[in-house]
Amino acid sequence: MPKIVKEVPLLNVQRELGGNVGEFAGWLTSMDYGNPLEEHVNTRTSVSVFDVSHMGRYVIKGKRVFEFLQKLVSKDLGDVGVGRMSGPVLLMNENAGIRDDIMLYNVGEDLWLAVVNAPNVEKDLEWMNAWRVKWGYTDVEIENVTLKSSLIAVQGPKAAEVMEGLGFGEAKDLKILEFAYGAEVTGRKTVLVSHSGWTGEEVRSFGFEIWTDVDHGAEILRKSVALGAKPAGLIARDTLRLEMGYLLIGQDMDENTNPIEARYWLPISLEKEDCVGCPKLREIYERGVSRIRVGLKLKKGLRIIPRHGTGIYAGNNLVGRVTSGAFSPYLNAGIAMGYVSVTHAYIGSRLDLDVRGGRQKAKIVDFPLI
Repeated sequence: MPKIVKEVPLLNVQRELGGNVGEFAGWLTSMDYGNPLEEHVNTRTSVSVFDVSHMGRYVIKGKRVFEFLQKLVSKDLGDVGVGRMSGPVLLMNENAGIRDDIMLYNVGEDLWLAVVNAPNVEKDLEWMNAWRVKWGYTDVEIENVTLKSSLIAVQGPKAAEVMEGLGFGEAKDLKILEFAYGAEVTGRKTVLVSHSGWTGEEVRSFGFEIWTDVDHGAEILRKSVALGAKPAGLIARDTLRLEMGYLLIGQDMDENTNPIEARYWLPISLEKEDCVGCPKLREIYERGVSRIRVGLKLKKGLRIIPRHGTGIYAGNNLVGRVTSGAFSPYLNAGIAMGYVSVTHAYIGSRLDLDVRGGRQKAKIVDFPLI
């Protein structure tokens, strides 16, 4: 059966702005706009705009929507007030394996929104619907609106200036993980504007995301560039998230990875018992794990990229594998994350990476890497 590849809704605008198109997770979208290293540095020092419409978007509604989501995800949603995002939460299998990390938005008593990872748009929908039916939440509706909407991320120290230029005057008032539902941008109503992102700029109060319809997304993308934001693609987005230690589904975590070994504490509530995978998660936490996720830095100035699957060695002893690696233009060094046996996961110590048939020393460091 041939693989189905979809186009992101704003692909024509990406091309108009000089995007070099490639495939990611079954979507055609821009990998870069000429120089991903420059796009990376520009995001850290000025402002970039990303079309991240390949991410899945759901509308979840019904009188018992909170009750349903509370049973489905790994984190206690009781503290997520109206107008707040959950931060990442996990969809886990019954063995506490990570199916996906998603973002939830509490719009009101009977309406929540969700953003899910691109490879899992259909898979997550099937998973949610299966539990919805099994638990009898037939009054809860889940609509996939991915192809009917767009998601634009404005990231960098000058992001608020661009947002204000787009007519969103509340940019500097919006707190981290807050969103303005129905906010106006360029004089038109959006679904929402949130103080969030996936490059690390959001935690420095520099990141915003705009969820809106397709035509409006095209206008915002063009006007952001006119206001000085440089377009950036998925290559820069990947190196930026790696500097922060953010995990990529299917690469740094999957259904054979649990949140304890991934050190993915933010999306879980260990005291939570009644959710898919929660009893097993508690059991794993109490028992302990045999491997742990760590950050790795190579020698400064050494333009070597550790690839997914690269062996991590202590002498001749294989003690782990790299899951993500890149060259960081901000650090001028190769960086990576991977899983290492707990017997060798000493922060500050050095292990060997088997790169291009030779060994390179890498220092074990904590996240973020910058």
